[in-house]
Amino acid sequence: MTFDLKNLDLFVRVAALGAIGKAGAEFNLSPTNATQRIQALESDLGVKLLNRTTRSISLTPDGEIFVDHAKRILDAAEEARQVLSQSTNSASGLLRVTASATFGRAHIVPFLSEFLERHPDVTLDLNLTDAVIDIVEQGYELAFRIGELAPSSLLAQKIDANPEWLVASPAYLERAGRPQKPADLADHACLPLGNMRHWQLTGPDGRIHDVPATGPVTVNHGEAMSVLVRAGVGIGMAALWHVGPDIRAGRLVHVLPEYRVTREPDIWAVRPPGRVMPARVKAFLDFMQRRIIETNRQRYGGLT
Repeated sequence: MTFDLKNLDLFVRVAALGAIGKAGAEFNLSPTNATQRIQALESDLGVKLLNRTTRSISLTPDGEIFVDHAKRILDAAEEARQVLSQSTNSASGLLRVTASATFGRAHIVPFLSEFLERHPDVTLDLNLTDAVIDIVEQGYELAFRIGELAPSSLLAQKIDANPEWLVASPAYLERAGRPQKPADLADHACLPLGNMRHWQLTGPDGRIHDVPATGPVTVNHGEAMSVLVRAGVGIGMAALWHVGPDIRAGRLVHVLPEYRVTREPDIWAVRPPGRVMPARVKAFLDFMQRRIIETNRQRYGGLT
């Protein structure tokens, strides 16, 4: 029995998305053509793979069994292609990547022209968003994320550390005073980032201090937080890659330097499970990891 790999790939996406038309659009197929391809696959196998109604698509018992086999067949084909290519210089095709907006602007966008010059056969679809999207459902091959990763089947690779400090402007500290211990933060304007209403700080003795973060403004965007802190609104918790240049220039000051922010929200690259890494993904990931590390060292090297 022979399989059309495009039909297998389409079937796997239909199974993930639960919609033939939506999956077909990713392959530049009309709903009719996508349906015909699925029907051809069912005819080749001699079984029904999908239950179709006017409102929904679901896998039949045979479809549930076959989808895992289809993924393994596609993995094997991709692995064989990469073995024959022998080099990431052969990277080609559409690469879909997502990252947070602020991080992407600082660490990815400045280096895209260099990457594309090195790999002219790669076409990039970059989605910069602060929403955590389902990369499997949305069809992304790579995502850059910051923080502790929730348990999932995604494949994760640590890119770099992401140290955070409590920071404030000199004007704010002159006006409100400089805290000497975590308990002093109760008398200060502490600016929560998103839903992080408590800050945990580890002291020199290893003791963890849980401090409520309350202040006049709550903001869900790191770049906006930095603007508010520089303006003297209060004390904020910020990543050093974001505020390192401000600290070096004296626009911001490290608050409670004897206490370390307990959480360690590293920078990660995550990709869908179970698939061999395509050459274009490996080329982009290797290139961007070097640039991300270089960017971080430029922004806060020597401060930690």
